[in-house]
Amino acid sequence: MIMIKRIAEEIAALNSFLITTHESPDGDAVGSSLALARYLTCLGKDVTVYLCDPVPDVYQFLPMAERVVQELPDRSFDACFVLDVGEFRRAGKAITDCRTIGKFINIDHHLNCEDFGEINYVDTTACATGALVYRIIEAAGHEMDYDIALCIYTAVITDTGSFRYSNANPEAFAIAAKMVEKGINAWDVAEKLYESQPQNRLQLLAMALATLSFSPFGDYASIAVTLDMYQKCNANAELTDGFVNYPRSIKGVEVAIFFREIRDGLFKVGFRSKGKVDVSALAAAFSGGGHHNAAGCTIEGSLPVVKEKVFTLLEKFLRK
Repeated sequence: MIMIKRIAEEIAALNSFLITTHESPDGDAVGSSLALARYLTCLGKDVTVYLCDPVPDVYQFLPMAERVVQELPDRSFDACFVLDVGEFRRAGKAITDCRTIGKFINIDHHLNCEDFGEINYVDTTACATGALVYRIIEAAGHEMDYDIALCIYTAVITDTGSFRYSNANPEAFAIAAKMVEKGINAWDVAEKLYESQPQNRLQLLAMALATLSFSPFGDYASIAVTLDMYQKCNANAELTDGFVNYPRSIKGVEVAIFFREIRDGLFKVGFRSKGKVDVSALAAAFSGGGHHNAAGCTIEGSLPVVKEKVFTLLEKFLRK
């Protein structure tokens, strides 16, 4: 509660706020950012939401999504809320190099999150960063309107994998229940998130699943997406969200790996674990990071070379 009190004091004392989150924003990043933006706007504050990457189409239904900017305004801000980044660099150079921000307030639930802010509200037991934003608004006694509720609910449902992941703790269900009480229709949100896929996403998924491979013992599996696949079905990286869950869903697979080509000779590698392997440690070995069950990193090389690097180290983790 000490950190929440300090944040409340900053909100009361200051007027202009910048809100940002990590590159390639997911549902928690977008939902928590927009929930906080809506709250501050209701208080009459001057609020700007900046993301280094655009809001993915799947989250465009969220209130205030249309107000998100991709170019940092040439002005000063009293404070900047940095949400869900884990590592400060993931907010993008425009933020890390900015000299017109009074102070940084870091709100996060990632393991080993960097303490880069003047205030660091980090709780690794929280189901989502959206849950921390919820606590801040709830502690202030502010009546959450439908717009805030929709953003918070989306943050929680996406980061808990629709309440399937190990972070789906009692607080996650309690927050979801309270948001439903505010008028959130669970099916309506689920339809927007999971039942409205563009055709080219399924075409890209088909190509990715064709690359499915398994370890000799069947305890890890991987898929890949390359630049030429994007070109063939007129798709982009945004449409690959959730692809890694397909190999993870296979019986006997403990770790799923998703290799996504960013540019020629560079791959983003996503890891998902069912619990036996701490993939945050695996990602850290390649200068990445994340959670025990979900992490990622970037590795240079051709796809065969990158795969060999990852599989060799993963074998050591699994055969301890």
